[in-house]
Amino acid sequence: MLAEIITIGDEILIGQIVDSNSAFIGKELNKIGIDVYQISSIQDDKKHILTALEEAKNRVDIVLITGGLGPTKDDITKHTLCEYLEDTLVEDPEVLEHVENLFEQYIKKPMSPINRKQALVPSKAQVLMNQHGTAPGMWMVKDDTVFISMPGVPFEMKHLVTDEVLPRLQETFDRPYIIHKTILTYGVGESTIATTIEPWEEGLPSFIKLAYLPNLGKVRLRLSARGTDEKYLQQVLQEKIEQLKTYIGDIIVGYEEDEAIEVLIGQLLAKQQQTVAVAESCTGGKIAAAMTAHPGASAYFMGGVVAYASASKVALLGVDEALIAQHSVTSLEVAKAMVVGVKNKFKSDYGIATTGNAGPAKGDGTVEVGTVFIAIATPSGVTAHEFSFSNSRERTIGKTVHKAFELLLKEVRTL
Repeated sequence: MLAEIITIGDEILIGQIVDSNSAFIGKELNKIGIDVYQISSIQDDKKHILTALEEAKNRVDIVLITGGLGPTKDDITKHTLCEYLEDTLVEDPEVLEHVENLFEQYIKKPMSPINRKQALVPSKAQVLMNQHGTAPGMWMVKDDTVFISMPGVPFEMKHLVTDEVLPRLQETFDRPYIIHKTILTYGVGESTIATTIEPWEEGLPSFIKLAYLPNLGKVRLRLSARGTDEKYLQQVLQEKIEQLKTYIGDIIVGYEEDEAIEVLIGQLLAKQQQTVAVAESCTGGKIAAAMTAHPGASAYFMGGVVAYASASKVALLGVDEALIAQHSVTSLEVAKAMVVGVKNKFKSDYGIATTGNAGPAKGDGTVEVGTVFIAIATPSGVTAHEFSFSNSRERTIGKTVHKAFELLLKEVRTL
């Protein structure tokens, strides 16, 4: 069962907005056993739309279209669909009543004639009511291919997909089961993992596929199983994951379907009734931001200090000026002093400290761009580590955040 997603709008093609609709639709279709064969972004141009629809019809069973359903002249999707389906637009009374109610309840002014056009739909289409906007979704069929048109506003599209589109697709089509399990690993690169698990990977059955998804100090391993027996797929997947642990169990921190690594850390700290504080220089508060982005962080996160300049490290964390002069502000010694300072300041059980040179210039330190020092304080002592990450500022900062969480998780788990 194959689907194609077509997003319509010049604003996508010129980079004014990012096409998040396709990512959402693709993920939701995959959950119900429908593969996305192709994703296309096209202009608000009748000829271009007609060509895209016909080409998609020859490739797939289902075509999902977003965008171009507004009431203004530049939104031509409905008219073009009518031409493609050899149909005409008619006014749907239920949609008209819905639009009128929206204007009465929320907009508080009379509906204009241009907004009345939102109630026009192809006469052969099944209307998918959009409870969160004025543009309805539409379900149409040509030569056994289903065409589903939805508004481009992400909030409206998501509700239509969840409430209307997915249930209809499940009722209409027989689909296989597709089950994904994504394993999160930290601290080892993609090529090293691939070499280590090669014997295991070669032993995977044909109905299970493995994909490597590397990103800034972590690698996700996605296992995808496809078949008609869901229980059997789940069983075999779990068996293969248990076998995988014998190869790389020391770097597996959880599953993507579980919580993020900072949440896992928080859950462990809360369970153990312990706390953490952070002192950040090169990461600029990103570690603290990640930890406090999740509900319940106040149970274990005591606070943080962004001590970016050398003077801030001295004034806020009590780092000795002589230590900085002797070893440089970017050093193992200063990272240790920072983590001890923040742990004492907030009276926490654990601490994280980062200092380094993310670039592009050397700044206050003497180390090369991409060199980072991370210190971890625990109830039993302090450790510090040196890393050389990247000559890209963004990548260095991202890798530092991930590595700091990896190091802390190991410490919290060993208690």
